[in-house]
Amino acid sequence: MVDVVNSSRFSVLLPEEGGWQATIQQLLEPQGIQTLVVRTGRDALRIMEQQPVHAAVIPQDMPSLNGLQVIRRMNDMAHRPPAILLANRMTNHLLQEALGMHVFSVLSRPVDMNLLLDALARLMRRFYESRWPAPPGKPAPKDGPPQSGLC
Repeated sequence: MVDVVNSSRFSVLLPEEGGWQATIQQLLEPQGIQTLVVRTGRDALRIMEQQPVHAAVIPQDMPSLNGLQVIRRMNDMAHRPPAILLANRMTNHLLQEALGMHVFSVLSRPVDMNLLLDALARLMRRFYESRWPAPPGKPAPKDGPPQSGLC
């Protein structure tokens, strides 16, 4: 399942799993943040090639390609969105590999909604200066949507 809408909105790619993504969608959508829900690593890559994605939440155990494989392929893309990796087991090796691939944050599972929302807010501040991204080829709007509750 992939929800494709207006690409001028801030978009977050989420995995379809366990129902928690529906809660995140309900929190983000009213703030003007588009959520794109994918089932597999291949779906995630396909969506990122087809339209702008501004942040990607990638589970390590994603079907068809694991999280690090997806992130490795994302690094070869012209527009690589910052990624948050979700890990079942946090190990030093996993953290070192993720940091080497410039993963923005690694979070433990089960997903803590507050930690995920905080990571998304920090990602938005760092990469987008708390402003909604503009469509490709256009400058970011000066007025833009109101500041998100995430920031």
